[in-house]
Amino acid sequence: MRIAIAADHNGVALKARLVEALRAGGHEVDDRGAASHEEVVDYPPLCEDVCRRVVDGRADAGVVVGGSGQGEAIACNKIAGIRAGLCPDVWHAEISRGNNDANVLVLGAKVVAPGTAEVVLRTWLATPFKGDVHARRVAMIAALERGESLR
Repeated sequence: MRIAIAADHNGVALKARLVEALRAGGHEVDDRGAASHEEVVDYPPLCEDVCRRVVDGRADAGVVVGGSGQGEAIACNKIAGIRAGLCPDVWHAEISRGNNDANVLVLGAKVVAPGTAEVVLRTWLATPFKGDVHARRVAMIAALERGESLR
């Protein structure tokens, strides 16, 4: 699987660990930055970069790491076609993929221990979308994204 990944200064160390784990798992990794925790980096451009790669097909999935992950999830979900899930644990990873067909995983480096983050990532990548009633709901989310009313 082709995975685009990025992190702000808060997530650089965790991103490096995840890149290593992804490559060890046989994935093609496109590391989009940042490279150092020493320089403060704004996360919205990193989120946009990863998400645009997912939307246009240059990546099959995206991973974004921030401090809490909250801002990153908000920024990612502003990009049409992105369903980013903030996943502090395995349960959230299973729900974001299985029920919401998330195509971007967001992690908070200040919230999730590195070992847990690896398990969350593996779970997220391995969890298939359930379809059925969930597909109907994802279609409704896409309609909202297009500015349509669900009433």
